[in-house]
Amino acid sequence: MNTKAILLTDDSVVNKIFTIRDQKVMVDRDLAHLYQIETKRLKEAVRRNSNRFPSDFMFELTEVEFKNWRTQFASTNIERGGNRYSPMVFTEYGVLMLSSVLNSERAIDVNIQIMRVFSKMRHILSDNLELRVIIDEIRRKTENNTKNIEVVFQYLDELIEKQENPKERKQIGFNS
Repeated sequence: MNTKAILLTDDSVVNKIFTIRDQKVMVDRDLAHLYQIETKRLKEAVRRNSNRFPSDFMFELTEVEFKNWRTQFASTNIERGGNRYSPMVFTEYGVLMLSSVLNSERAIDVNIQIMRVFSKMRHILSDNLELRVIIDEIRRKTENNTKNIEVVFQYLDELIEKQENPKERKQIGFNS
């Protein structure tokens, strides 16, 4: 491992991962901050190498998405770091490609940490999926058991009612 490895906490990376268009993505300005470069320089490098960034690696937000994003994160004040232009967002593959485009030690080190976080997130999501399947199976069994218990209680209620209100029955057998 690199002795001058960058120490980013998993939380500092996870907090910069958003879901946009049902994809886990990172925004250009957050990546630029992690790489310690200007957002403008990151965008320049991407545009110079646009053939390396197909739409499943990187895309720009639509006008509507950009407006929603700005209101959610209160990033409208340009003097305080707000965005004037629609940001580029990078999927996991796009982030991976950035390390080759930026070609710096910091970019490589940061990308390694980001990839580890994406991998942990995938693992957690798959674990949650397994748990969901198990919970659904238990829920189905519980629903069946609940129906069976209700039937048992109905029979018990009928038996109790018969005991409380016995009908006069003819006696069968010998009279002495």
